[in-house]
Amino acid sequence: MNFASDNWAGAAPAVMSALTRHNSGHAPAYGGDSLTESVSNKFNELFEREVAVFFVATGTAANSLALAAYGKPGGAIFCHRDSHIQVDECNCPEFMTSGGKLVSVSGPNGKFDASGLIEAMSAFPDGVVHHGQVASVSISQATESGTVYTLEEIAAIKDVAASRSVPLHMDGARFTNALVTLGCSPADMTWKSGVDVLSFGATKNGCWCAEAVVFFDLEAAKGFEYFRKRGGHLFSKSRFVASQFDGYFSEDSWLDTAAHANAMALRLAEGIRSAGGRTAWSVEANELFPILKRRQFEQLEAKGAKIYEWPAKDLPKDHAPQADEVCVRMVCSFATTEDDVAAFLGALSEIS
Repeated sequence: MNFASDNWAGAAPAVMSALTRHNSGHAPAYGGDSLTESVSNKFNELFEREVAVFFVATGTAANSLALAAYGKPGGAIFCHRDSHIQVDECNCPEFMTSGGKLVSVSGPNGKFDASGLIEAMSAFPDGVVHHGQVASVSISQATESGTVYTLEEIAAIKDVAASRSVPLHMDGARFTNALVTLGCSPADMTWKSGVDVLSFGATKNGCWCAEAVVFFDLEAAKGFEYFRKRGGHLFSKSRFVASQFDGYFSEDSWLDTAAHANAMALRLAEGIRSAGGRTAWSVEANELFPILKRRQFEQLEAKGAKIYEWPAKDLPKDHAPQADEVCVRMVCSFATTEDDVAAFLGALSEIS
């Protein structure tokens, strides 16, 4: 009953197989190998255009370095107040951007909208040196609340960013989970909706250590290799990151693993609701946030369930946790089984 995080899962079989397959022999270092070139071309195919791809080790590096590429003196980076870059990255975006300021934008369900962004940006008028400069906008897809921006919502946010001549960044740590939920193409969810640069996450969806910064604006990508090197994320044995992506994309494994994780999350949510519980937000990817009685939470932990207490924000009073309740986070992965779900729901049903 391990629902602590998709980071707790191992690597998917297709990824492990590819790592083994590409392990023999010698290959040029630092991305000069043919496999890295081949995988980079695969990204071009997936996104239906030429893109610039740079492998990095972590999502934090991908986000921070991507934002650094668009940094400005006194730069302001707009993001949701609960976003990973704002809450969970130890000020790395500020560090990598040489002091960029993260400006929180509020909004329900883990998302902000165009009007909220306009209001937040209004505190940074162009040409007023005392306030700094609008530098970029960042959204998470899927969000930290397990919800997903629609294509229309992304495009509306891009319109606001474009009105101030700044780029739109997408933190895609759970990119594929959102993609299968929307049922659209990678191109539709990114550059066709106005995204300029993407942190393409694969580690949470079955890779061992494979993240990438993907630029749709090729001009902005020029010189990014120096940001990556200075940040300590140039792999000497790049072929082993490329190997993971090779297995990840093989026979649509990446879509299958994400679809499975999403399905397990939905099954859990349905079972919890049937047992009288509810979820804080709609379940749109592989995360869910049930609201349980505190005694249920404590007894489930005692039975071995790996779940976390989680802050529930922006919920209507009649839906928010009551004094005897708690919101918890549960995350499914490619490794979550139907038996895992059944075991949790069985344990829940045994609690009076």
